[in-house]
Amino acid sequence: MSIDALTVRDVMSWDKFYVHPETSIHDCAHALAEHKLPGLPVADQHGRLVGFVSEQDLLPALLQAVYYGQRAGRVDSVMQKKTAAISPELQVMQVAKMMLEQKPKVYPVVEDDRLVGIITRSHITKALLRTHEHTSPA
Repeated sequence: MSIDALTVRDVMSWDKFYVHPETSIHDCAHALAEHKLPGLPVADQHGRLVGFVSEQDLLPALLQAVYYGQRAGRVDSVMQKKTAAISPELQVMQVAKMMLEQKPKVYPVVEDDRLVGIITRSHITKALLRTHEHTSPA
């Protein structure tokens, strides 16, 4: 398959792993570490995207909690409410260009107002490598 025909749907993670706004910062940080992700979508009880939370968002609250011996609070206190989400029909090359120009390392993938998965820089990199290996001369 040529890189121009490759869509987000072809390479994304269909694992709808996300946290809720009520999730504790502590639990969210554990989830990020366990899944080796730099950030996660935040969705409501109906699976609708309501934000995004990254390690960078969590770090100040965690640092303060450790320093003062307090609880770190909830995800909704640190999450980004304005988040870029993408369609599963978007071309991989378009997402690669977006990742070059913008900060997100992870994009939530939304279809019909529902979170259906995520796509990461790692997914994009692997897709580009596979395509290059199949199209470059030996």
